[in-house]
Amino acid sequence: MNVSVLVGSDKQLTDLVRACGAHTATIEMADLKALAMAGARQPDVLVVDVRERSTMPVELAEIKRQHPSTGIVVVLPGLDGTLVLQAMRAGASECVAEPVTRGELEGALSRIAAQRPSPRRGDVFAVIGAKGGVGATTVAVNVATILNKLRASSTLLMDLHLTYGDAATFLGAEPRFSALDALENMHRLDAAFLRTLITQTKSGLHLLASSSHPVSTPVEAARMRSLIELAAAEFPYVVLDVPRSDAAALDALEPAGSIVVVANQEVATVRSAARMASALEQRYGKERVTVVITRFDPGAEIRQQDVERVVRRPVSYVFPNNYATALASLNNGRPLVLDNHTKLASALTSFASQLAGLPTQQAAREKEKSGGLLSMFAGKR
Repeated sequence: MNVSVLVGSDKQLTDLVRACGAHTATIEMADLKALAMAGARQPDVLVVDVRERSTMPVELAEIKRQHPSTGIVVVLPGLDGTLVLQAMRAGASECVAEPVTRGELEGALSRIAAQRPSPRRGDVFAVIGAKGGVGATTVAVNVATILNKLRASSTLLMDLHLTYGDAATFLGAEPRFSALDALENMHRLDAAFLRTLITQTKSGLHLLASSSHPVSTPVEAARMRSLIELAAAEFPYVVLDVPRSDAAALDALEPAGSIVVVANQEVATVRSAARMASALEQRYGKERVTVVITRFDPGAEIRQQDVERVVRRPVSYVFPNNYATALASLNNGRPLVLDNHTKLASALTSFASQLAGLPTQQAAREKEKSGGLLSMFAGKR
């Protein structure tokens, strides 16, 4: 939620609003007049402090008339009936009174948010490796690349390994900015600022990369969740490469419609996948959590049925073992699905369309419109 605050002498009001998790900006009286103009870009909520004013700003009524969806919170010196009535007549959606507390502000903002129509959000897919080295980043990068091919400039890959992540290497990119830059600047992060932090890679995929610098202070899950939600408001598809050992990242996956746990046919990894899938299911619901197997070998001692028995759910997809191709793709900085000459590339392509809810034939038609990769939907698996 984007909130603009017209403050008086109490500069702590802005901090209180920001503590509620809102993207907050401070404005002046001249800005209030500008907001009252037809066509002016609006915040989600306008907070106006009138504790030191004898009258309500006349601009509030005009803002409400020109922009009825803008929420208005008026901060009063007290809940006097006359003052509340004046505020409501001026266009206030909510009133809070001295002493102003975070709880009162959160309640007012929540009630306004509940009345707003929900904007169309993009689909968010989270990919998590049950153990290091199972190929989770390979899956995330290639799924994101395919989704971006299905719909040009539609997809953002977000590397939530805040430091030393590998997504940029897989894409042959050298980003200037990172997800850490976004998280450390949440107080001024909006769609325009987010776009300045994103790198468009050679394949056309958008990337919010990992940082090459260590994290100085722990990142809160709420900040990470807000960043994901902002990205989903800007892109039809958001793919998250999620570190398995980062509690904040794992606690920030509420926006994700699908959470993919990546395992292979190795005992320790299968056990880890079972624990992870169970924990994620308890937090986000069984319908959102799925398990896939990479480097699948049908002749391996641990069979697909064994994995399903341990993780207590069907394996939704298996990716054939082609380590040499995956390694060459990494070394070349080019997602392997861009050169669809292997069963692995075909399987990744089919999985991406399945995640996005696109039937194979529909995906093929969209691919024809975008002019490439026509052989990817040949039904191979």
